[in-house]
Amino acid sequence: MGPSTWHPVAAHLAAAGHRVRVPSLLHIADGTAPFWPRVVEAVRDDLRQIAPGSPVTLVAHSNAGLFVPAIRAGLDLPVAHSVFVDAALPAPSGQTPVASPEFLEFLRPLAVRGRLPRWTDWWDEADVAPMFADPVVRQKVIEEQPTLPLSYYEQHIPVPAGWDDHPCSYLLFGPPYDDVCAEAGGRGWRVAHLPGAHLHQTVDPAGTARHLVALATA
Repeated sequence: MGPSTWHPVAAHLAAAGHRVRVPSLLHIADGTAPFWPRVVEAVRDDLRQIAPGSPVTLVAHSNAGLFVPAIRAGLDLPVAHSVFVDAALPAPSGQTPVASPEFLEFLRPLAVRGRLPRWTDWWDEADVAPMFADPVVRQKVIEEQPTLPLSYYEQHIPVPAGWDDHPCSYLLFGPPYDDVCAEAGGRGWRVAHLPGAHLHQTVDPAGTARHLVALATA
């Protein structure tokens, strides 16, 4: 998804006195694999204006959760907290596949000349419509989406050992991430639930911002 899905939350956080950056990952799949180094580079470049030594909180949504270990390892800034929002969890160490074999079997028939349609085009209208409360927001989010190559989902992301030796927490919106949230709790992470669909941060940015602050400052 594009950065517009998080701009409303960022606005609420900024209004509360927090300094917020929303790096764009729209172009990380341009070129050939591996793609994960471009994710790290995009975040690192976006944070260059932050003063050296300033601690940051990483907030990752959905698939971006898999990249948190690599991002943390690639930053020059100390990471004080990582918050996973309705997000996939990286492995404790080793490597994390971006997609399971079962999910790859779902994706392969969707690809045309090796490229997938936009994420919202993978699903039926009955699945997509409840994610949006505002048709204008929906149009903006959908039009902003990139079309990713299938090879993006075939990559494995390195997971540095000890990446989670800092406070981590999980904010659940709802299914199908219930089991993932339970796994986060099993890892000893603080968890919270803000009921909603997968893009609930666009529906309730104020509530999402409050939960992020509560988790990151607990």
